Amino acid sequence: MDADRATRWIAKPLVFLLCLLPAAWLIAGLAGWPAAQLGANPIEKIQDTLGIWGLRFLLVTLAVTPLRDLSGWVRLMGFRRMLGLFAFFYISVHFLFYLLVDQGLDWRLLLEDIAKRPYITVGFTALMLLVPLAVTSTRRAMRRMGRRWQRLHRLVYPAAILGCTHFYWQVKADSREPLVYILVLAVLLGWRLYRNRSRIAAAIAARAAAVGSAALAGRRRAEDYARQYQQATRSGLPVQLFPEQPPA
Repeated sequence: MDADRATRWIAKPLVFLLCLLPAAWLIAGLAGWPAAQLGANPIEKIQDTLGIWGLRFLLVTLAVTPLRDLSGWVRLMGFRRMLGLFAFFYISVHFLFYLLVDQGLDWRLLLEDIAKRPYITVGFTALMLLVPLAVTSTRRAMRRMGRRWQRLHRLVYPAAILGCTHFYWQVKADSREPLVYILVLAVLLGWRLYRNRSRIAAAIAARAAAVGSAALAGRRRAEDYARQYQQATRSGLPVQLFPEQPPA
């Protein structure tokens, strides 16, 4: 069996099953399996577990490209979409569990909770940023959107930042775990900035050149206006023919 077939028929199904383990553990806990105890507050335990695993899968998805570049194993990219969709799955179920079970779909209670806890708004915003990424995760969408697909999927970066912020703000006492996630995200984003430093520098230089050209053009227009104004004044033409302010 060649490497491509092994990846498709062995590695991918195995990773798929491993990604389902957190959900299977929660289901086992609900079924009363002794090895999967949910503690004194099972609702909070389930909700927190879903959210944490969603954030973990999101960070693992962001780690695929650096690992590919560092290891040279190109086939790693074949797992990125699956990991990203599992991140969206766990985060979506995390929110639905909060909405349907924790809040009981009571909109008055929900609005009060949102007003009292801003991290809920931050988390919901992260989820909304992930929705278009999940919808356009197919190869067909990639072909149809072209370069726009890559620009759209950069929303994963602010979504991950908001996800880490949501987790950090939610923790009341021990903030060490969310700080670890923030550190991992900072390393992943910092690596991308370092890898694309020449492209970023070129984009900044191009933007600065465009701003400089616009400023120079505005200065020339202002000088032309001043020269025309002086000529009109000397020749006795009505000054009101010219605006009081030079064009922007």
